[in-house]
Amino acid sequence: MSKGINKAVYRPVGVLLGFAAGAVAGVVFRQVWKLTAGDGEAPSATDEDRGWGEVLAAAALQGAIFSVVRAAVDRGGAVGVRRLTGRWPD
Repeated sequence: MSKGINKAVYRPVGVLLGFAAGAVAGVVFRQVWKLTAGDGEAPSATDEDRGWGEVLAAAALQGAIFSVVRAAVDRGGAVGVRRLTGRWPD
């Protein structure tokens, strides 16, 4: 398969995996936040009743979880494309 076709095949797969990664990361974050903070809902940056530390901790945790889930999903998608096409997506 040519490089251009391989890239075209992977693009829609990457988009779908991106949506899936975001959904999974959101679920994981909410569960981890409940366990660590003992609170049902993470604070938003504009939540007047929450302190700086809590807001920034929630944002850092959310970013870390999203990055790890996204990397795992992207890597898994690339491995899957290689298995189907015989080439690593560029």
